[in-house]
Amino acid sequence: QVQLVESGGGSVQAGGSLRLSCTASGTAKNNYCVGWFRQAPGKAREGVAGINSDGYTSYADSVKGRSTISKDNAKNTLYLEMNSLKPEDTGMYYCAADSRWMLTLGAGLYRYWGQGTQITVSS
Repeated sequence: QVQLVESGGGSVQAGGSLRLSCTASGTAKNNYCVGWFRQAPGKAREGVAGINSDGYTSYADSVKGRSTISKDNAKNTLYLEMNSLKPEDTGMYYCAADSRWMLTLGAGLYRYWGQGTQITVSS
């Protein structure tokens, strides 16, 4: 079992920046992937960025170039830094994890989920 707790959300104006954190606890795996997903009201949950145990990363086109996903293995913490935030970035952001090496941004392929942290971007 893996427990995930997100933090760092908030309200910002367009053009601002935020850094999300996700702290993991539970059974460690050698091969894993972790990612950030978001869900806006009335919309499906979508992948934002992911990283696997070897450090390979993947980003959604909508955030590529203005977001960075990283992890601190010593702290069991995943980060997502988002810059140049837009109103369309508004949503609940979730951290997710799964015990496999192959990285994907498909939400249905992740077994463990946090409770989410809200980002609201005003224009």
